[in-house]
Amino acid sequence: MKETVVSGIRPTGQLHLGNYFGAVTNFVKMQHDYNCYFFIADLHSLTTHPTPQDLHGYVRHVLVEYLACGIDPEKSTIYVQSDVPEVAELYLYLNMNAYMGELERSTSFKDKVRAQPDNVNAGLLTYPTLMAADILIHRATKVPVGKDQEQHLEMTRTFGNRFNRLYNSEYFPEPFAFNYAENLVKVPGLDGKGKMSKSSGDGNCIYLADSPDIIRKKLSRAVTDGGPTEENQAKPEAIQNLFDLMKIVSTPDTLTHFDELYNKMAIRYGDFKKQLAEDMIVFNSPIRERIEELSKDSSYLRQVALHGALKARESAQKTIKEVRSLIGFKSF
Repeated sequence: MKETVVSGIRPTGQLHLGNYFGAVTNFVKMQHDYNCYFFIADLHSLTTHPTPQDLHGYVRHVLVEYLACGIDPEKSTIYVQSDVPEVAELYLYLNMNAYMGELERSTSFKDKVRAQPDNVNAGLLTYPTLMAADILIHRATKVPVGKDQEQHLEMTRTFGNRFNRLYNSEYFPEPFAFNYAENLVKVPGLDGKGKMSKSSGDGNCIYLADSPDIIRKKLSRAVTDGGPTEENQAKPEAIQNLFDLMKIVSTPDTLTHFDELYNKMAIRYGDFKKQLAEDMIVFNSPIRERIEELSKDSSYLRQVALHGALKARESAQKTIKEVRSLIGFKSF
């Protein structure tokens, strides 16, 4: 029997190359080896109060882009979180046994309080219990998460084990962080200051849906410096970031060519960025074209979402039925 993997993404806009290499390519591979549930976390996004139009549009974006990247709804279960009401029910049960002190000590909660002091809502405080419900509803054992989510995963184990002790069972298995890739690809942004991230602005990201003209414009504005001042010198972070991007999308010969020019103090950043832009366009084009094609097929998207909800609810309803029995909710 295949192990169960669960992963969710908040619908906060379009996916970029960092999302693609950091998560989605691994999802495409692991769907053949594991029982995978990939959900769009629209309930989580309510903590920031999106408008109904934005929320629906963002959910649709993620669904389209997941499909365009190769996640197969016949091999994986792709669903929208709010289409599975059993998640909210389990969230309620877990909240009954989650304590204020441990929730307030969550690093992400402290960060959010500092970042948005005028919007410290209960959803932010209980984010870890909703994440736990997302995972435990399918009794998953593997969860692809980054370093910033490992504390939440530890809390998920705490909540699951606490439920088991409270109701004298071994019902929920312990989920652990899961890295499917042998070598993680770190995708730098265009601002010269680290990884690609939407929080740093659209100009820092190459989105999977970006047109060729937009990609050229973004690369032309990418941060560089005055050029090397001696042969074979170490590259500053901003320049190394662009070379790292070239390593991802260009041929080895192209990378070697510009690396040699840099080492000989003969590089022209304008030519370098133009080449990187064209290679990025070639790399991105099949995904972008598939995104455009899928975006026009609302009937198919509805079919995928309904199919995913049915599959996810089959798993979730079984869990909720058994959880209710363990708690003591019995029919008269």
